[in-house]
Amino acid sequence: MKSSIDTFLSKLEFPLLLAGLVIAGGMWGFVELVEAARATTPHAFDTEILLAFRHAGQPDSPIGPPWLQGAVRDITALGSTIVLVLITTAAILYLLLIRRPGTALFVFAAIAGGQVLSSLLKLEVDRPRPDLVSHLVDETSLSFPSGHAMLSAVVYLTLGSLAARFLPDRRTKIFVLCLAVLITVLVGTSRVYLGVHWPSDVLAGWCAGFAWAMLCWLSARLLQRRKMAADSD
Repeated sequence: MKSSIDTFLSKLEFPLLLAGLVIAGGMWGFVELVEAARATTPHAFDTEILLAFRHAGQPDSPIGPPWLQGAVRDITALGSTIVLVLITTAAILYLLLIRRPGTALFVFAAIAGGQVLSSLLKLEVDRPRPDLVSHLVDETSLSFPSGHAMLSAVVYLTLGSLAARFLPDRRTKIFVLCLAVLITVLVGTSRVYLGVHWPSDVLAGWCAGFAWAMLCWLSARLLQRRKMAADSD
């Protein structure tokens, strides 16, 4: 029994183990945050962070110089539906042009599936937008989880991990993946600064988005290995 476990662990690659941990951690974190979202009163964690982005006693006055509001709106646009659709469409068309229809289908399924999952989760939790501070942009949809945070994670991590496969060395791979994570973090943070999401909404979006992106990557990796094993037989 022990030898079989040792053999399994020796064959288990670190990226696969890391993906499994991200999926498990993301699912656990999301479940925990659902409880905060369904509470009758906002958690102190949510209110304190949301108010930290406003001047003391002035919920309508965001911190920072005047130009910062415009910069944050530009950052949050990187997670908007229009921008993500344009980026995804460009990536799919490129993959089709270089004759990788299977990869193009994977990108479409991963990102479209993430969009559907995000919409279903919003309807299930049914949390309204925060009214503690003023909204610096107009939003009408439900609040939990943050669609910008979740779909940014899905799109940028999916495309980042895909691009990393074709890069020549480890440093450039790490750079691309870190850039994808950085954009995701900036987009999520911008939603709190703009006052349209509770911090727990954004955290839940990151948890769900990272878990979904890693689940799709892991599925693609396992399918690729199965195909290679079948071709070698």
